[in-house]
Amino acid sequence: MSTTLDTSVSQTTRSQRRIRIQLDRVLTHLVLWSIGVLYIYPFLWMLAGSLKSVGGFFTEGLSIIPDAWRWQNYIDAWTQANFGTYFGNTVFVAFWIVLLTNIFSSMAACALARTQLPGKKVFLAIITLTLFLPRGYTIIPIYEIILWLGLNDTLWAVVLVDMSGGLIFFTFLYFGFFTTINREIQEAAIIDGASFPRLYWNIVMPLSTPMIATVTLFSFRDSWNEFFIPLVFTLGRPELRTLTVGMAAFVGENSTDWTLMCAGAVITILPIVVVFVFLQRYFIEGIAGAVK
Repeated sequence: MSTTLDTSVSQTTRSQRRIRIQLDRVLTHLVLWSIGVLYIYPFLWMLAGSLKSVGGFFTEGLSIIPDAWRWQNYIDAWTQANFGTYFGNTVFVAFWIVLLTNIFSSMAACALARTQLPGKKVFLAIITLTLFLPRGYTIIPIYEIILWLGLNDTLWAVVLVDMSGGLIFFTFLYFGFFTTINREIQEAAIIDGASFPRLYWNIVMPLSTPMIATVTLFSFRDSWNEFFIPLVFTLGRPELRTLTVGMAAFVGENSTDWTLMCAGAVITILPIVVVFVFLQRYFIEGIAGAVK
């Protein structure tokens, strides 16, 4: 009798525990779905706004179902705002920023990870502090340097200034990742007579594919979305504007074409989404290695 009662109580306890686990799982999924909707809704609203008529944009409020599927908005946004030229400028800027950022930040990080310099920790602490300086505080001396170099109103000014803003952060990402690479492999290469450049190109970088993808994704996103730097350094030559600056063409003195603005925003965002889709499998691995 006692054994039967104990078995019944045990089964009841397991059943209650199973129900509690299922309820916790359902609540967790509801919370995550709610957060996901909050994040994705603005993009869905913008996508719907890019397909609405001008009248429907103002009368339908927060609806994500267009009143009329006006694909012509994308053609108008591309042609009226000279998006073809701006798109080419943005690709040029993003390509060189991604390439140079990966080269310079990885080389600096490799040197920091491989060498034991006196005052190394103090040096790292000082350059870390520069991450907290707002870019607006340094734009005047940077502008003077660009003028002195004769690069104002060129895309190379945008490349150099925008790239320099992220070098320290990406150097630290590479530095954290390089410390996880097996030192025995590197020491074996040095014993075999490998120089530092050969160690960097043939040993370290081939093992750093996840971090290269991570830095590529971050630097591409930042350069593609940058507004302030292209605005300042192409002010005298509107034909050198990037997409984000070119979208200001939709803002009129007395009115703004919000449907074309939304279409332009979708065009601007799509390349970032495509790059993320291709690099996402390396992204988590690279970040995990950088913060160990």
